[in-house]
Amino acid sequence: MDKDAAAVRITQLRNIIEYHNNRYYQQDNPEIADHEYDRLMQELQELEKLYPDDNLASSPTQRVGAAPLNKFSSMEHLSPMLSLANAFSPEEIIDFDTRIKKLAAIDNITYVAEPKLDGLAVNLLYENGRFIRGATRGDGFTGEDVTQNLKTISTLPIQIKKNSYKNMPHSVEIRGEVFMEVESLQKLNRRRLDEGDEPFANPRNAAAGSLRQLDPKITARRPLKIFLYAIGSMSGVNFSNHWEVLQTLISWGFPVNPLIQKIDDINKYLEYFTHMGELRKSLPYEIDGVVLKVDDLELQEKLGNVSRNPRWALACKFPATQETTLISDIIIQVGRTGALTPVAVMEPVIVGGVTVSRATLHNEDEILKKDIRIGDTVIIQRAGDVIPEVVKVVLSKRTGKEIEFQMPVHCPECGSDVVREEGEVARRCINLSCPAQIKENIRHFASRSGLDIEGLGEKISAKYFDAQLISDPADLYYLTEEKLLKINPKAKKSTQNLIAALQRSKNPPLNKFIYALGIRNVGEHVAKILARELGSIENIMASMVDDLTAIHEIGPEIATSIVQFFSEPKNKQVMEKFLRAGVIPQEATVIVKDSTLQGKSFVFTGAMESMPRSTAKAIVEKLGGLVHSTTTGKTTYVVAGREPGSKLDKARSLGITILDEEEFLKLTAR
Repeated sequence: MDKDAAAVRITQLRNIIEYHNNRYYQQDNPEIADHEYDRLMQELQELEKLYPDDNLASSPTQRVGAAPLNKFSSMEHLSPMLSLANAFSPEEIIDFDTRIKKLAAIDNITYVAEPKLDGLAVNLLYENGRFIRGATRGDGFTGEDVTQNLKTISTLPIQIKKNSYKNMPHSVEIRGEVFMEVESLQKLNRRRLDEGDEPFANPRNAAAGSLRQLDPKITARRPLKIFLYAIGSMSGVNFSNHWEVLQTLISWGFPVNPLIQKIDDINKYLEYFTHMGELRKSLPYEIDGVVLKVDDLELQEKLGNVSRNPRWALACKFPATQETTLISDIIIQVGRTGALTPVAVMEPVIVGGVTVSRATLHNEDEILKKDIRIGDTVIIQRAGDVIPEVVKVVLSKRTGKEIEFQMPVHCPECGSDVVREEGEVARRCINLSCPAQIKENIRHFASRSGLDIEGLGEKISAKYFDAQLISDPADLYYLTEEKLLKINPKAKKSTQNLIAALQRSKNPPLNKFIYALGIRNVGEHVAKILARELGSIENIMASMVDDLTAIHEIGPEIATSIVQFFSEPKNKQVMEKFLRAGVIPQEATVIVKDSTLQGKSFVFTGAMESMPRSTAKAIVEKLGGLVHSTTTGKTTYVVAGREPGSKLDKARSLGITILDEEEFLKLTAR
């Protein structure tokens, strides 16, 4: 690129970035994913290095964020809140370490590693131990005064604890990140959609939108949390290193991320970064990377800053979990219960290190609420290993040529009528012989959560169905090596392995077999309850609605689904075929009603040291107790392991008995 072309592109990039800064920082309503924004900023920084101009000082590369909103009074930070330079590869991290060692003329550097939360940075001013004022980062020098809204965050101390090993500071700025947990954001977005409001694109925008309410009562109703991570200007107290700062904040009563770690070697940091990348999908809050900071505060001062970034810190980003792409079509998938699910077909884009070309749209109500159309530019996200979903439409990209989507009135697989029952969000194909439903039923039966039949994946089972070797899950047990080799003569070894796997699955645990049948409304938890309470498949098949609703946690809807399933003539035939093939589920031991833990409900949070959490849950259920995933007023015990989550905080607020691992083992030792 020559100088003239570069000048045009620099101007273009500055305008684009300023526009997106306004959407992100001021309106809390971004149109592009963070990763895409980072790419634009990187391109601009590289061009400005090659072709510096007279307008560099006003470039967005020289500023931290955006000016404060006019609707709030301003608060000037006593010391600037700078943003961090980004790294996107191990090579960039190693280069950072090499550069620091060279600048400091030191061979060994101690760092502090901290998870990078996807939230809103704030600056809190405490005088003589009391919270005086608080503001957003703003442009790095002046932010919006959101003091009253910050006071609604229950975990933020209004008064610093006096019984700490550090003296009470006369004045201190404490920096933190306000965030919203993933589950809380999902609930908030569902409520906003129901009320006709636009959903928040990500936890950061949810936190920002909640903290920037003019009415603190609205903020108080939003489930905001905060982690504190640094100190700015201070008087009356001194520190020698950043780790000491964090430990002092903890002693003062401030919430600090428990996953912080002191590191004395850059290779250990790379291991920590990899570990955090694996751990992120199990955390209750979102992190988009890991921050690396030089520990020695005197060395930080010596290293100084470059433009808007401190030289002594680096934000190391994970692969993006959100991206922007175009919907080229919307197709329908038919599930095992006949539910029709709309799926967006998109221009391929890399999200979280995986190339994505499809995203679930859930149901027609979701499409209407988000106003998703064929041809729309959308922000998509991928959390963990689940299929991506469309977060929101970028309305400014609409051209008028987009096509509104209509759900079909006939099943796209078999042509049968499609119905939507009252009170349901899904439209369903009512043909029990629908090929798509049968294929999904067989896949579900053989899946890892079902009977875990090794070698019988989705493609293989569909191939056998299309070849008319199987028409329901029971037919699997009538397959022979001879029949399968006719389909694929060269696959003798894998065929023998599959036949052996089918033989091994003939005596499955009762709860696994019940779940594998794919009864509507019967998930893994309900299947365990049925096995525990009724003991045998015969008892379950013979149960009436009243018998089932007498069981704790089995309501009328679940009970009706079970009775209808076993009353259906075709399902009766399948069950008889299972029996003739020698498939006999193991009978379960029915828990005696006067068991020690009968009627007691447990919630687990954090990792167990002596056993997997699944084993601990099994112990509770064996003794007649119940295990739930959420903490409520009816919970009897919350068992807190290592690095517990928000369930522990809720238990404390509700006055629920909290057990550590040793207390849990004593309670369940029999």
